[in-house]
Amino acid sequence: MQKQHRLAHALLALSTVALLGSAKAAPEQAASAQAQAQYQAAIASPARTDDDRKSDAKRKPAEFLAFAQVRPGMKVLDVAAGGGTTAALLAAAVGPKGEVWAQSAKPSPKLEQRQAALPNLHPVVAPFNDPVPKDAPALDLVTINMSYHDIVNTGTDRAAMNKRLYDALKPGGHLIIIDNAAKSGSGLTATNTLHRIDEEAVVAELAKAGFAVEARSDYQRAPSDPREQPFWEMKGAPDDKFAIRFVKK
Repeated sequence: MQKQHRLAHALLALSTVALLGSAKAAPEQAASAQAQAQYQAAIASPARTDDDRKSDAKRKPAEFLAFAQVRPGMKVLDVAAGGGTTAALLAAAVGPKGEVWAQSAKPSPKLEQRQAALPNLHPVVAPFNDPVPKDAPALDLVTINMSYHDIVNTGTDRAAMNKRLYDALKPGGHLIIIDNAAKSGSGLTATNTLHRIDEEAVVAELAKAGFAVEARSDYQRAPSDPREQPFWEMKGAPDDKFAIRFVKK
């Protein structure tokens, strides 16, 4: 009888653990589903242009937003924003309570035109070595999408830039870098010729500023790419890209 009581207590304890585990998992699953719905709504936003949508097959915006862990209300800086494709997607994803600063080294008319549809998108003209606007609050997220190798080619003091980005982020904030992958061990030798960069060279530079690698993603990987040509010379073949999420500890 005593054994039966012990067995009953053990089964009850296991059931309780299972129920608690289910209760804990449910909100996480719900949050994930909610985030995916928010990402799809951002991708479908009328504020995005036809050119933005044409690039979706290559840029994979849903995977990008998920990897960057974008949430409504975030304060975000997009460095080297160009015409604003990434910045507009981020502005739609963070919603009206969030804000996105889109930095470029010189004025971008295409970026400025987006403000009418996205009032939470703020173009910023600033040098790369000090890309954070002076009046910006502590940031949740910084993105550099396909441009770190270009920044290398400008001769920017990247140690200063990376430290400025680190200081601008909240503790636990993230920096996302996506770029064209060069051959391992090539360092910075291919940034100008092939417009590619060695993934580990990027990691080494960011580590000096205090960043730690939190995660890497294969969503833009193309193992068939020999990494010997610029992407525009690959005749439509997929080019290999890396995606790294750094965290401010």
